[in-house]
Formats: sequence, structure tokens, C-alpha cells
Amino acid sequence: MLTAFARAFRTPDLRKKLLFTLGIIVVYRVGTHIPIPGVNYQAVQKCVTEASGNQGLFGLVNMFSGGALLQITVFALGIMPYITASIILQLLTVVIPRLEALKKEGQAGTAKITQYTRYLTVALAILQGTGLVATARSGALFNGCSVATSIVPDQAIFTTITMVICMTAGTAVVMWLGELITDRGIGNGMSILMFISIAATFPSALWAIKKSGTLAGGWIEFGTVIAVGLIMVALVVFVEQAQRRIPVQYAKRMIGRRSYGGTSTYIPLKVNQAGVIPVIFASSLLYIPALVAQFAGGKSGWKTWVEQNLTKGDHPIYIVTYFLLIVFFAFFYVAISFNPEEVADNMKKYGGFIPGIRAGRPTAEYLSYVLNRITWPGSLYLGLIALVPTMALVGFGASQNFPFGGTSILIIVGVGLETVKQIESQLQQRNYEGFLR
Repeated sequence: MLTAFARAFRTPDLRKKLLFTLGIIVVYRVGTHIPIPGVNYQAVQKCVTEASGNQGLFGLVNMFSGGALLQITVFALGIMPYITASIILQLLTVVIPRLEALKKEGQAGTAKITQYTRYLTVALAILQGTGLVATARSGALFNGCSVATSIVPDQAIFTTITMVICMTAGTAVVMWLGELITDRGIGNGMSILMFISIAATFPSALWAIKKSGTLAGGWIEFGTVIAVGLIMVALVVFVEQAQRRIPVQYAKRMIGRRSYGGTSTYIPLKVNQAGVIPVIFASSLLYIPALVAQFAGGKSGWKTWVEQNLTKGDHPIYIVTYFLLIVFFAFFYVAISFNPEEVADNMKKYGGFIPGIRAGRPTAEYLSYVLNRITWPGSLYLGLIALVPTMALVGFGASQNFPFGGTSILIIVGVGLETVKQIESQLQQRNYEGFLR
């Protein structure tokens, strides 16, 4: 692997892409440490230190921003508005006929949908930036911090608008940096920035486990967490690569004096067809009642119940609800992202058929049957991966959004596999050995 990586750097055009990607990553990480105007930086640092390992509702978003959210920096919102906008547009494509027609138009339609995604990203950034500023002003961003209410000393409307504009502009810059990586670098830019944001939290999270450990100065706990993390990465790689291949045979057709078709191929159906999206959906949905309860006044019964049962990651009600939501969203996302009837119609149109299955409706029913059968283990796998490592690591003193936890490990493995495959394909074009043998 190291030899192949060295050969990649010896190739001028590939080296240029790798260096360009690394340069964008450096710019992104610098932006996550630049505070926005109107924030008391000393108060923020004090509250971050006091809230270490207890980030509450904002822990997941803080992880996706590389720790920039709780620092209230220019890139505080990170890539999350773009991710949310992309998911919303993908869901609306199934509901709105105009978007579905654009998706079928090819490159021109995709460019139009990308433009809509950018507009929606800016709108969501304004909304989330306003919510973050309001949360910081009220002191709810760091519960229990002695100086939480002095994070934003000047609460004038002009200062608030300036802070929201700065964070919205930061989100637009992050989106632009991601697109630059996609166009001129290696891999998918947005995915790589998300990968870097999560990986940036590794050192501090690991060191926090070492400091809180009691066996051999914390090194036993530290080594155990590293070993468990590597085992979980290996297991996730194994499952992410697993797929059910449905054979497809294309009949021969005579056009003039030439024969077309007669080839054999397959439809790859992954065990985890939905990826990490069900976990993000479930996490976001669980944060809504807790967020509403946080801003609600008084001590009503529903607020007390939510604070006791839906804000602690190790509570049984939270675990069961989280697991069921992941399973539900796994089936929901697979249902809207893979249309068996459309696949069956396309196969019939080009003379393709599954051996032993009639073309048309029987093919669609067979694809639906197979898809439902493999989605069950895929959804259960997602639920277990999202919960088991997190619960085990919390026992070692790690936060619930530790990088070896559920959501982050799925993203890290998925992005890593796709990026390595892309580098390998470019190496193979130049007759080099790739990363994957």
C-alpha cells in the first residue's frame, strides 16, 4: 500500500490532484479555528473545557463540523446544511414529478438539481445559524457552564445578523471547497470534508479516554479502545462490501447483419443499501423532542419525561427508540432510492431478463422480494453498529459521539473505501499496482 501510494505521488497529474486535495483540507481545518465576530473567545474556551465529553444535543453536529460548532467559528455549521439539503432533495425527487423528470434528463438535469441543493443549503444555513446564535445567547449551548450567558456579550440585532451572515458565508465556502475537491482533486469532496471533520476529533477523544483511565495510567483502556475500534472497522468493511448479485441475461438481437446482446451481467444489491443515512435520520429525529424541551419554559410533565428518557444515550428507552427508528428509515430509504418496477421495465426494454423469471411484473416482484430479504439484516446491522460500540465506549469514559461510535465509523469506512478505490482505478490506468490487491 505504501509503495503504491509512493508511485501515485511520482505520477505528475495524480500527484497534483493529491496535493490540491491536501491543500483544500488545510484551508478547511484553518477555517474551523477562526471565531466569528461578536463571540467572547475566552468564555467559549472555558465552557468547552467544562463541557468536555458532555456535549449534549449538539454532539453529533459538532462531530460533523470537526469540533467547530461548539467553538462558534466561521465553519461552525460545517457540512451538515449541505448534507441535509441533499437528503431533502433526494426525498423530494420521489414526490415531485418535476424533480423526477430533471433526474432522468441526465447531466443537464443533475446540474439543475445541484443548483437547487445549493440554494437550499444557504437557506438551511441561515436557519441553523440563527438557531445557533440564539442558543449561544441564551446560554443553552453549554448547560452548566458558569459563563455560558456571556459567550455573546453584545446581544444587539446588528451583531446577531453579522454572526448569522458569517456562519452562512462559511457554509457556502465549505460547499465550494467540497466541489473544488470533486472537480480537481481525488474523491467526492463533500464526503472527504466529512471524513476529515470526524477524524479531527480522534486525538482529543482518545486522549480523554487515556486520562480518565485507571489501569496502568490509562494505557490499558487506551489500547483496548484502539483494538476494539480496529476490529469494528474490519467488520464494517466486510459488511459494506457484501452484496447479492442477481444475474441478468440479455438476449441476442439481429439489427441488419450485426448481432447485438447475448451478454451476461448482474444487478448488485448491497446488504447495507441505505448507507449511513438511516442513522443520520434517526439521530436528527431523536434530537427534535429534546431540543424542543430544552427551549420550553417551566417544568411540565412531558418536558421532564423527555429530559429523563430521550437525552441520555445509555437510557433503555432511548436505545430502543433509536434502534427502531434506524430499522424503519433503512426500509424507508431503500424503498424510495431503488424502484424495482423501473429496473424491471428498463431490463425488458433492452431485452434483459433474470434466468428463471419472466420479464415485466414477475421480475419487479422478484426484485422486491430479494430487496426486502437483504434489507432486514442490513437494517439490523446498522442498528447494532450504531449502538453496540457506543455503549461499550461510554463505559471507558468516551463521549457518545466518539469517532469509533456508530455514525462516525460508518462514514469513515464508506468514504475511505470509495476514495481508495478511486485512487486504485487511476493507478491501474497507468499500469501500477493499486491499494486493493
